[in-house]
This record gives sequence, structure tokens and C-alpha cells, in this order.
Amino acid sequence: MEHLATLRDLQSTLDYLRTIDRDLSALPPDLAALDTRIKFIEKQTAEKTKSLDSARTQIQARSKELTQAQKDEDRARAAVKTTSQKVQYTSAIRELDEKERLRAQIARPLKALETEALALEQALASLSSEYLTLKAQFDELHAIFLDEHANQVEGRKVLKVKQAALEAKLPAPEVAHFHRLAAARQGRVVVPVENGACSGCNVKLRGPFLFQVKESKGAVACESCLRILYLP
Repeated sequence: MEHLATLRDLQSTLDYLRTIDRDLSALPPDLAALDTRIKFIEKQTAEKTKSLDSARTQIQARSKELTQAQKDEDRARAAVKTTSQKVQYTSAIRELDEKERLRAQIARPLKALETEALALEQALASLSSEYLTLKAQFDELHAIFLDEHANQVEGRKVLKVKQAALEAKLPAPEVAHFHRLAAARQGRVVVPVENGACSGCNVKLRGPFLFQVKESKGAVACESCLRILYLP
């Protein structure tokens, strides 16, 4: 029974924590607007950073190709200068034209990539500047907001300590399972039996199973939703 009592106490503690977190996340309009913009900037920064990394990788590869193409073109140009016979000269000119064409085919997209990378760097610099400005404003106003809700902030600290103490009484795998189930069941893991049914999923419990819940000295999970049941 002590095990079930610990689980029930943990459920109650997390319920209170969610209530406080919900209240503290209900930001006033000015703070909410700042928070929305900051999150948008963070998303844009992540996306543009990924694009910039990709562009830089392509630039590096293309630059190596261009270096090689330039060497091939230089060799072809040198061959033209050292060729005296007409037939060989014509062939060397065609070879040079081909090498020039290949170099240009690499250089054009490389230039486009370099232009794209520069634009991304400038955009990221602008986003970083805006982010720092808005984050400073948000932190200042948020500190005032939290000061106005000092009782809830302190209450959250106390509940976090209690949560840790309760979880320390349980095996680590069970704590992990508890939180996975909480995430999948809207936070409700330990629920009472009401009118012979699980109050979590409202499924009617079989007679023998209901008797098991009543007589068990430990935790019994609902056969339908896997929530932990207890008789009030």
C-alpha cells in the first residue's frame, strides 16, 4: 500500500506542478508577443544555419572542382601555345574551348552558392542582433512577471523538491514508465475507480479484476488504458 500511496502522492504533486506551470506560462500580451517573436527567430536561425552549413559544404566541394578545372584549362592553354602544326593546333583549340566551358559550368553555380551563403550570413547576423535585443527586453519583463507571482514560483520549487523525493522512493525504470504514460495520457497516470469503471478511460472493469484492485497491496494497472487504479 505504501507503494501505491507514493504513486498517488507523485500524481498529486505533478497535478499541482502542471497547474502552476500553466499559470506561469499564461503571459500578459506584451510578454507573449515577445515570446512568440523570439521563438520565431530561433526557428528561423536554426533553418538558416542548416542552409548555410549545406551551402558551405557545397562551396567547398565546388571550389575543389573549380581548382582542378582551372588547372586543366591552364594545361590546355599551354598546349595551344606550344603547338605549331595546324591539325594539332586545331585539336588543342577545341580542347581548350572544352576546358573553358567545363570551368564556366562549375564557376557559375559556385558563384550562386557564394552569393547565397553571403545572404544567409547577413540574415543570420540580423536575426542574432534582433534576438539579443528582444531577449533582453523579455528577460527584464519576465523577471517582473515572476516577481508578481513569487508565491507560485516558490511553490513550484517546493513541489520540485517533493517530486524528486517521491521519485527517489521508486525504481528508476518505473519512474521512466510513469512519465511516458503521463505524456501519453494527458498527465493522468493514477486515477480512482468510479462506479466500477476506470475514471481515466471510463471502461467498465470486470468483476474479478475489480476484486483484484480492491485486494491488491500494490499498484494495479487498468486493462484498457494501463493507468494505475485505486479505490477512493
